[in-house]
Amino acid sequence: MTEDVIHFRKMNGLGNDFVVLDARRRAIAMDEATARRIADRDSGVGCDQLIMMAPSSRADVKMRIWNNSGAEVESCGNAARCIADLLLRELGQETITIDTDGGMLISYGAQGGNITVDMGVPRFGWQDIPLAEEFYDTRGIELQIGPIDNPVLHTPSVVNVGNPHGVFWVEDVEAHDLERAGPLLEHHPIFPQGANISLAHVESRDHIILKVWERGAGLTRACGTAACAAMVCAVRKDLVDRIATVTLPGGDLTIEWRERDEHMLMTGPVSYDFEGELPMTVAGT
Repeated sequence: MTEDVIHFRKMNGLGNDFVVLDARRRAIAMDEATARRIADRDSGVGCDQLIMMAPSSRADVKMRIWNNSGAEVESCGNAARCIADLLLRELGQETITIDTDGGMLISYGAQGGNITVDMGVPRFGWQDIPLAEEFYDTRGIELQIGPIDNPVLHTPSVVNVGNPHGVFWVEDVEAHDLERAGPLLEHHPIFPQGANISLAHVESRDHIILKVWERGAGLTRACGTAACAAMVCAVRKDLVDRIATVTLPGGDLTIEWRERDEHMLMTGPVSYDFEGELPMTVAGT
């Protein structure tokens, strides 16, 4: 292993920002401490997630993801759009396959320069999310914050869309202190692997307003998997139709939960911020 200079790209999807490293041709050593240093907004480049493109034997690319806490996680929808856009431009293909720990994703270009990602099939079984105990109906589980007779937040819908999510249904997403409640709920014992926590307000049959506390990252301007989670959970509760706009602090995503095969399709924009170089420990050079 030697110290070397590694090129990076800074990208974002609706303000959910990433440092993207390319390890397809030479391995890049990464651990929690290094990921935290790069993600630190004061002393590093600064980002919500660090993304590494690596070789895959079954897809165009393997996408690895570290939250700014340094923890490696399974899936990130906004990052998948960014990686897809990079590879669509680079390879000149009509579709891109992305191998993640949360499942295989298929991406392609959409109207207006947007990118669509097929996020696969959601999982609703309590053991698949996973939860620490059995719940027959995951459209709403027994979990609350506040007094028993007057809880502030209660009865979230839960789902795994490549990573675990809890969605609380509220009248106003700004009426609750998610920065305070988020860490408590993310690490609640009912979620043995932690969970992304969202506040969702259904504005109409085709519009959801969402605010997200992302597992290992905190409050974020956008979260693609959370948008998918809120959408499919809302459909299960018959609150929305199968295509809806999900509005996050950073902007809008279009989510379709396709009826014929139960796949979730997420469509939204990609932005390129800047490029630079980092001193990194590189393996195999």
